[in-house]
Amino acid sequence: MNGVQVRSAERALSAGMWLIVGGSMLYSVLTVTPLMAAHTPRAWVWTAPILPLVVDAAVVIVVRLDSVLARLGGRGGGWPVALRWMTGAMTLALNVGDSALHHDAVGVAVHGVAPLLLIVTAETGLAYRRAIAAAVTALKAEERAERAAREQAAADRQEAAERRAREAREHQARLAREQREHEARLAREEAERQERVRREEQERAKALAREERAEAERREREREQQQREREQRERAAAEARERDARRRAEQERRERQERTERAERERAALLAAGPATEKLSEDRARATVHAAFDVGLPVRTAAELTGWSTGWVSSRYQELRDTPTPKVLEGAAS
Repeated sequence: MNGVQVRSAERALSAGMWLIVGGSMLYSVLTVTPLMAAHTPRAWVWTAPILPLVVDAAVVIVVRLDSVLARLGGRGGGWPVALRWMTGAMTLALNVGDSALHHDAVGVAVHGVAPLLLIVTAETGLAYRRAIAAAVTALKAEERAERAAREQAAADRQEAAERRAREAREHQARLAREQREHEARLAREEAERQERVRREEQERAKALAREERAEAERREREREQQQREREQRERAAAEARERDARRRAEQERRERQERTERAERERAALLAAGPATEKLSEDRARATVHAAFDVGLPVRTAAELTGWSTGWVSSRYQELRDTPTPKVLEGAAS
């Protein structure tokens, strides 16, 4: 049985108990009041319901406190028991008193039902409540034990989970440490390999640099040799050109000298002919004017030497002034 069922049974017991108590109180008031009225002075007849109400109030107190003590699992001692039986006996006596005075056995039996039911119900309810309280206590103890067991199991599971988590963390840490060591070893090996490769490359680079330097020095020597040979060839060519130039210059000088001498002779021959007795041919006249122009003779003198008019001679002089003469060119060349 769980706690809900226990509380439901306890509510049913309380409801039935108070129903019986209420009915018994009402029946007792209705039964006892006429008896009290018959044995009370007429002036105080209105007090007849007080005694059954007081007795019934004592019954209510007993039932209520017994229920509280039973719920708490305690016992009130002998006085609650005495009060319970005394109120029960008083209720029974008051309810059957009128019938007993009239020697009515049936009335005694009928009017004794409610008080007896109340007394037995009070005792039974007390027993039930104590049993329920014990059951509730046991149930609570069982629940506490189960809760403690669940908490212990949860703690064990949590401890196991923490242990597994710790073991997992340690395993992960060990794996991570091994992985780091492996990576560090690989990194060292890779660094050593790269260092070897770098040294080998440096060696190759040095060897290649030595070869390149040797090749460069060889090419430099070849270039210098070629440069010397080219300079020698250029000097030889320059000397040859210089010799050729001197030879040509000398040849040209001799040719110019020969031409000059020949021109001088021709000019002297033309000028030595004297004034012309008749008009010379145009070619001879032009040659005579040219010779006269070269030696700086006046236009009139040149006209006399050629037999041509001074106008024609002046025109030729102007042409000669506008056109460089071989003499001028020779002078410029020299």
